Amino acid sequence: MRVDSFRLIMLITFLMPFQAPAGAIEELQNFVGQSVSGQSTFVQRVYDSAGELVQVSSGDLKFSRPGKFKWHYFEPYEQLLVGDGDFLWVYDLDLMQVTRVSLDLALGSSPAALLYGSEDIDSYFGLEALESEGELVRVRVIPYEESGLFERIEIGLVASMVQNMTLYDYFGQKTVIEFGQFSIPSNFDENEFEFEVPENVDLVTQ
Repeated sequence: MRVDSFRLIMLITFLMPFQAPAGAIEELQNFVGQSVSGQSTFVQRVYDSAGELVQVSSGDLKFSRPGKFKWHYFEPYEQLLVGDGDFLWVYDLDLMQVTRVSLDLALGSSPAALLYGSEDIDSYFGLEALESEGELVRVRVIPYEESGLFERIEIGLVASMVQNMTLYDYFGQKTVIEFGQFSIPSNFDENEFEFEVPENVDLVTQ
């Protein structure tokens, strides 16, 4: 099964639980406010509505706020997603195809906006603290826009550093992303987030 990158990027509601830790939301806001740039590895697992594991993928990511990022899948298929500040470029190496879409449309209230967007996350999301699990504090994130692919996102953090994201769609499917140790901040070359369409590769615009 091919990595569904647009579900991640466009993927990219409940009552407040009792005794939720007030510091969880602050830790998420600290991560967003302090992580001007960074990089990490990730492992992504997708589960169907019955809870069965249907896909595992892995790669690395780099980002520089606002709107610049590189999300590189290595397994099981190589795929590259690049945000250059204006457009999102999705390069599928096996299909020899590049898809380009406006970054404003791609980010919006998507999960990716939490990592790469502006610091003003309250404009796009409602934040709700969940019960902690040891050192791991958890925040439920509810997109204001109901037109997106995801109903809610749950984020786990330790010491204001994101450890994982769990994304729930409207069809009961769940995507879990586990991050390695973030390196924040990171210094990148000026052209790190530029993308040029390779020769003999089809370009599709949306």
